[in-house]
Amino acid sequence: MPQIIPYIHDNLHTSWQKELADVVTDPSVLLKMLDIDPNVYQTHFSARKLFPVRVPKPFIARMVKGDIDDPLLKQVMPLSAEFIETQGYSADPLAEHETVAEGLLHKYTHRVLMIVKAGCAINCRYCFRRHFPYADNSPNKQRWQQALDYIAEHQEINEVIFSGGDPLMANDQHLQWLIAQIERISHVKRLRIHSRLPVVIPQRITSELVNMLANTRLKSTLVFHINHPNEIDEQFANAIEPLRQARIPLFNQSVLLKGINDEVSTLCLLSEQLFDHGIQPYYLHLFDKVQGVAHFDISEQQAQSLVKNMMATLPGFLMPKVVREIAGEANKTPIKLA
Repeated sequence: MPQIIPYIHDNLHTSWQKELADVVTDPSVLLKMLDIDPNVYQTHFSARKLFPVRVPKPFIARMVKGDIDDPLLKQVMPLSAEFIETQGYSADPLAEHETVAEGLLHKYTHRVLMIVKAGCAINCRYCFRRHFPYADNSPNKQRWQQALDYIAEHQEINEVIFSGGDPLMANDQHLQWLIAQIERISHVKRLRIHSRLPVVIPQRITSELVNMLANTRLKSTLVFHINHPNEIDEQFANAIEPLRQARIPLFNQSVLLKGINDEVSTLCLLSEQLFDHGIQPYYLHLFDKVQGVAHFDISEQQAQSLVKNMMATLPGFLMPKVVREIAGEANKTPIKLA
């Protein structure tokens, strides 16, 4: 039987910053940790020049030793297929490279998306922002102020979404300052944080973070990014419990990925496990057609078939909205069943 890597964590001595400083960046090291011969992947390693490898050890601990097809491993391992230029795919599939202020996207009428931090704890190979010009939108307080001024000037904005990169790469003090500034803008009612960091480094859910989200006047929600049920373990469940106790709404969005979660049983199990842990399945995104990773994509017809079978299996409240994001559209586009 395959063995799960043992990973012992002491919350009193290991902070999320220490885990962040100790991520694995060499694919050969990652494979050795999993008892996989690096020579099996050697011809693919050059793809990390296109997009660096970053994998936190708590996430590696959920991978199955010896399994080259592990669904978590496949999300982070570089492949030579990333060098292939595919027609119909682009570096900016959602037309996000034009910002209204540095680090601020205003794609939808009543909400804006703020690039709070440029980096991520983990580099997912399918990332739709892997080509985003973060160097031109690298956040700091001066650039945040430009975004805040824009939000204050636009009365129609009632929700601010923290994104990135990963917004929880910012420390709690910086987040507290930023939230306090947004609280002063009277027409903003809601704060939404989209983050994968608590999934890959559960220690990121600090008491300070929980308290600031629970005590702000803004209605705050946290949206995780979990693609596979194996990403949910006891450590993650324990970490999010204070958020549940603070009655902070928790949601999840996933990306439909070929060879990783494109099976009805996997997607249904994911919805069941999310709900068991107090997380509402929210969105299942069809793949954004970003250049270099077309090998993760499946056809819309395949997606429709998956959706039909999921609906036949899951109760309605566990069925995520299946959508595609199309550049220039005023909202996400639901996938219609054939």
